[in-house]
Amino acid sequence: MTASAHGAHLAQLNIATLRHPLDDPRLAPFVELLDPVNSAAEGSPGFVWRLVEEGTADATGLRPAGEDVIVNLSVWESPESLWDFAYRSGHLDAMRRRREWFERHVEAHLVLWWVPAGHLPTVDEALERLADLRAHGPNPRAFTFASSYTAAEAAEHHRAVAAQPAPSE
Repeated sequence: MTASAHGAHLAQLNIATLRHPLDDPRLAPFVELLDPVNSAAEGSPGFVWRLVEEGTADATGLRPAGEDVIVNLSVWESPESLWDFAYRSGHLDAMRRRREWFERHVEAHLVLWWVPAGHLPTVDEALERLADLRAHGPNPRAFTFASSYTAAEAAEHHRAVAAQPAPSE
C-alpha cells in the first residue's frame, strides 16, 4: 500500500460502541487521552485532517451511528502514515486498553478508502463505505489494512463501474 502519484489520500473511519456514557468515571482514562492522542495524530507525518464537532476539540459528541457509538474519521497522505500513527506511536497504548471502554464489535468497525487529495469525506460518506465493507467484504471502494487496495486499483474500479450501462427498467 503506497500513496498514489495521482494525488489520492487515504480516508479512515472507525467506530466504537461505548460501554458507559462518556461522563462515567469508568471512561475517565479514555477521555483524558483524547487531547494528547488527537494532538499526536495532528503532529504525525502524513496527517491531513480529522473530524471534529463544531466548537469542540474532538468528535465524541457526534453520534451518527447510534447514541452509544462514537466515530473517528480522518484523512492521511498514505496507508503507511496512518499505520505508523495507529500502531507505532502512543496511540497503540490507548488501543491496548480499548476493551475497558468499548464493546467488542462483531462486524467491521474500521474502513479505509481512497479520496482525491483535498477532499474531506462526510460522515455519511464514511458510514456508507463501512456499510459497503460489511455487505460486500473488502473491495476497492472499502477495505482494511489486512485486505487493502492501492489508489490506482480504486480509480480503475471507479472507471469500470462508471463505464457500465445503467440497468434498464
